[in-house]
Amino acid sequence: MPDTGVISRKEREPAEPMKPLVDPAVWVGEEIKDDPSWKFELTPAEAKEVDAAVESVCKSGIEIKDITKEDFPLPTLDARMAAVKEQLMEGYGFALMRGVPVQNYDIKEAAVAFWGLSLRVGEMVSQNYKGHLLGHVSDIVGKDRNLNPTIRAYHTSAELGYHSDSCDVAALMCLHPAKAGGVSTIASTPAIYNAMLERRPDLVEELIKPWYRDRREEIPPGKGPYFELPVFNFAEGYFSCSWQNFYIRSAQRFEELPRFTEAQQEALDMIDTLADELKLNQGFQTGDIQYLHNHVIIHARTEYEDWPEKERMRHLLRFWLATPGGRPLNDQVLERYVGLKPGQRPAGIIVEGMEFQTPLDPE
Repeated sequence: MPDTGVISRKEREPAEPMKPLVDPAVWVGEEIKDDPSWKFELTPAEAKEVDAAVESVCKSGIEIKDITKEDFPLPTLDARMAAVKEQLMEGYGFALMRGVPVQNYDIKEAAVAFWGLSLRVGEMVSQNYKGHLLGHVSDIVGKDRNLNPTIRAYHTSAELGYHSDSCDVAALMCLHPAKAGGVSTIASTPAIYNAMLERRPDLVEELIKPWYRDRREEIPPGKGPYFELPVFNFAEGYFSCSWQNFYIRSAQRFEELPRFTEAQQEALDMIDTLADELKLNQGFQTGDIQYLHNHVIIHARTEYEDWPEKERMRHLLRFWLATPGGRPLNDQVLERYVGLKPGQRPAGIIVEGMEFQTPLDPE
């Protein structure tokens, strides 16, 4: 469905702890599921513009990580990509692009197209300790991520609980959907906050306090194996949420950390309960790109069944993006990273000696 170019949203009011949020990112899935403002389908002419840019870059021999917007010109599509970013940063906090012609591309061409489009949204940052700027969401370890603390959830076929990633914007491009399952579920964290404030303000009070998070062995220079950060954060009149359910619970493996209180356990469980009440489901089709603003959106994924043929197995490409000039973040968010100063953006996963890379196969 083509977009209308009009974003449905409320005017934002300054956010304060323990007060209801008025923010364009407050939404209920059932109410906005048919709203065209978050859907962006490429026209045939726009798809050809992407084709031309991909062909030009691939002929030039430029490495994927070195591609700039100037290398990947989109004279017509630039305006639509600006609308995508506007919806992410000032609207609902998510957008779905449909119709990128990946069925005509090999893996490198698909990655180039994804990179060139996503440069209009932000700057790529590292997704793991290997320095991957380009990630691959596919099943390479099975359903159990607890076999090793370094296993990341996106390399399993398991159900993934609600969470936000360690960046401003997460982007996924579908090359091949699953045989069954693998549905993306998203929810508005400002809406979750408001619902919890109305029903259980005592649990909101717990979530604006710092919580320990497990780094899962991805430890930056000079940092420890875990860090502290509230779930609900406030800075310069803006709300943001950092919901890393698995990593918060996983931090309990450190014996020196305090055990969860009953109130903390209730708070953790209630976020997931409310997310299910307010959620919007998005199934992936070949050529889809999903963009999520992590400070106001959490996402989950249902377990999936894969195709037996390797070439048909579920495969999504992923970027983590930093958005200069984005939503203000408090000092506790910055403290999680190495050397970040106020106004700078989350830098993804940084460890000693890493080199940025864009692998074309899952690893």
